[in-house]
Amino acid sequence: MSYIEQFFLIAAVHLLAVASPGPDFAIILKQSIRYDRRTAIFTSFGIATGILLHVTYSLVGIGLIIASDERLFTALKYIAASYFCYIAWHGLRAKKPDTNSSEFRVSNNEDKTKLTPSAKKAFFTGFLINGLNVKATLFFVSLFSVIIAPETPFAIKLSYGLYMTVATAAWFVFLSYLLTHPKVRYFLQIKGYLLDRVMGGVLLLLAVQLVLSDLS
Repeated sequence: MSYIEQFFLIAAVHLLAVASPGPDFAIILKQSIRYDRRTAIFTSFGIATGILLHVTYSLVGIGLIIASDERLFTALKYIAASYFCYIAWHGLRAKKPDTNSSEFRVSNNEDKTKLTPSAKKAFFTGFLINGLNVKATLFFVSLFSVIIAPETPFAIKLSYGLYMTVATAAWFVFLSYLLTHPKVRYFLQIKGYLLDRVMGGVLLLLAVQLVLSDLS
């Protein structure tokens, strides 16, 4: 398989993986609903950096060690499950806004301004969500050990990794813009608390799935 064919195969597999619903999508939706575009975008950059982390340890072989060491992999799963539960708890507690109040828009915007996390905190939220995702660990270990031939030069492997990092950032930044569009935002102001709860439930189910997979 030529490098061009290899690249298009990797790009297709990565597109399916990044576009499928999961913790990354859930956190971007949550950040867009609860806060603003800036917060969602910095969270997107954090997710992309998490991808770069997976790429780095896959390139140097650490990913294979993590996947093959049962105790280390189990510890990572429990850490990820705990963090997912922490994020889910805040989503499940989302309250319905008082839309009957004439001051709804003003008070809602003021509350968001007071509670909006810093760019650094938003970035690390995205980074931890992706970096601790054991499914992403398995995805990149499989990608670099099965699809990408062992004899592929390091520079080519690195270019694949950088592409996936940039593509991930572009996808979630696009979602951030879409979800914070004025018309979408107006809807989210009214019904966003329901989506916030749903995404909280999704993250909680992912956490439970991680724990149960360890017990099976």
